[in-house]
Amino acid sequence: MLIGLTTWAQEKATAPKFATLSTEEKVDFQVKKLTKDLDLNEKQAADVKVLVTKEVEKREAKRADMMAKKEMNAQKREEAKAKMEKEQDAVRTEMKKILTPEQFTKWEQIRDERKAEIKEKMAERREKKAMTAAPEVK
Repeated sequence: MLIGLTTWAQEKATAPKFATLSTEEKVDFQVKKLTKDLDLNEKQAADVKVLVTKEVEKREAKRADMMAKKEMNAQKREEAKAKMEKEQDAVRTEMKKILTPEQFTKWEQIRDERKAEIKEKMAERREKKAMTAAPEVK
């Protein structure tokens, strides 16, 4: 158990902070990781790089837009969520064309695990924010 935690901590320590990377570095990092995890051939890696580049650029533009607006009402949030899900379906379709069935299944598993990690981190952040915002009761 201790060895597993130490290894996990070391992996987290060596992973780059995505916020500090340039767009190109983000793309290269993701493509290298997918190439290693899914054992992609050169053509698949090139096709994935094109797709990942588009997605990273879209995500960064969206993030910049969100930061500029900061406040979204519930309806706009639902519209944005629906649009994001539609875009994710399009990416899923493109990846299915590029990858073998086994690679696609593994890619979906990796993506689902990543989504769960992000959800967990967001919940922790909300909890931490709620704890710091709540007045102390004596």
